[in-house]
Amino acid sequence: MKKILILAVVLCSALSVRAGGLMTNTNYHIAFDRMMARGATFDIDAAYSNPAGLAWGHEGWQLSLNFQKPWQNRDIKLGDIKYEGVASAPIVPALFASYKHDRWAVSTMIGIVGSGGFVKYDNGVPMFNVLLGSTITSLTQGLSDATKGFAPVVTPDQYDSEMKGKQYIYGAQLNFTYKILDCLAAAVGIRANYYDGYYRGHVNANHSTMGNLASLSLDVDQKGWGFTPMVSVNYHQGPLTLTARYEFRTKISTKNETNSLSATLNSEQLIEAPLVKLVTAGAMTAEQAAALGTQIKTTVESGLATYTAPYQDGVRTRYDMPALLSLAVGYEFTPKLRATLEYHFFDDKNAKMANDRQNELTHGTHEFLAGVEYDINDKFTVSCGAQRTDYGLSDGYQQNTSFACDSYSIGLGGAWNINEKIRLNAGYFISLYSDYDKQAAYGVETYSRTNNVIGVGIDYKF
Repeated sequence: MKKILILAVVLCSALSVRAGGLMTNTNYHIAFDRMMARGATFDIDAAYSNPAGLAWGHEGWQLSLNFQKPWQNRDIKLGDIKYEGVASAPIVPALFASYKHDRWAVSTMIGIVGSGGFVKYDNGVPMFNVLLGSTITSLTQGLSDATKGFAPVVTPDQYDSEMKGKQYIYGAQLNFTYKILDCLAAAVGIRANYYDGYYRGHVNANHSTMGNLASLSLDVDQKGWGFTPMVSVNYHQGPLTLTARYEFRTKISTKNETNSLSATLNSEQLIEAPLVKLVTAGAMTAEQAAALGTQIKTTVESGLATYTAPYQDGVRTRYDMPALLSLAVGYEFTPKLRATLEYHFFDDKNAKMANDRQNELTHGTHEFLAGVEYDINDKFTVSCGAQRTDYGLSDGYQQNTSFACDSYSIGLGGAWNINEKIRLNAGYFISLYSDYDKQAAYGVETYSRTNNVIGVGIDYKF
């Protein structure tokens, strides 16, 4: 039962449908979707990716509204059985705004800064049946093998299971930029983050003649706040741009709003009936059976109380967003052709996660990005880019309902300057994941994912 509860409540961690680290998004503006590496831009999306660069941006006001649609599958294969998890999100918006005057600028960005989406397993997940069945067997065995052979048998078709969850981290940030020298600018900022998530699910083990033997039901909302200080610098000389941006770790402590939480066992069928059979068979006396039954019930009740405690109403759980270091170099080969190389490091191992899962990672997340942009003429721009993400995964980190896979992402798209004030952006990117094989006690589990994002946005200058 311990493992079943842990598997159920970590479902929330499985919801990411975006680019970036384990808890952090980086794709807010459509320019990212179509180019990926945006750390050296001076356009309006610099309000997130390069706030210091706005010192060379548009003089006056800029606004940008962006809409993205992600969709993703998260599948687990165990032998010949495939468990399909569908993660989705509605249209995801993001708003950018900036104002520049002479040597200073102020900017803001509002969007979903962490994870963002829903995930649902209509038929539960692998291990639920295995674990629930083994729990039933182990309970009837008690603290020894005394009741071996008297355990009820529940076949796979007698399990009823469904799991789903949601996780959003909404963010709004404010940056102040100042051009210190003609070639050097700096920016400071802060972002407020609001965490909103839930877990919903149940698992029932139903015997064909004995009825319900065990069940788990979970309905918990989690909410919390956190603040992110950030600094950035930009060096720009001729065709060369060098940038650095650092986001400090964001401590987010969520608070449970528990609507319902139960883990129940049919003690009459699982404990008392097998003990009666043992007494009838002469394996023990009635007094011995009564003592063993009391001991088993006490142990089970204590275990259930221990493992449901973190999900009681009012309990707090950590979902930190890690510190992020972003470095970029941009170069303008001609007035029409630009390229950027970029590196991200997410310090996941020093960001608190539920159940201290960060300790299982071998290192923080490394991301390498490259992008190129070309102006066909004054009206049309095309671009493409790529990203490599390495999470530092391990078997200990990967969990049945909460897993990640290293990936390569490819993006492409373009922009249309409708007039001097309005630009339309459109982009698409796909993430190609490496399957992860985990050796479990009952066989090899293969984790796989697919991810696609399309988006459109409009920039306005005035």
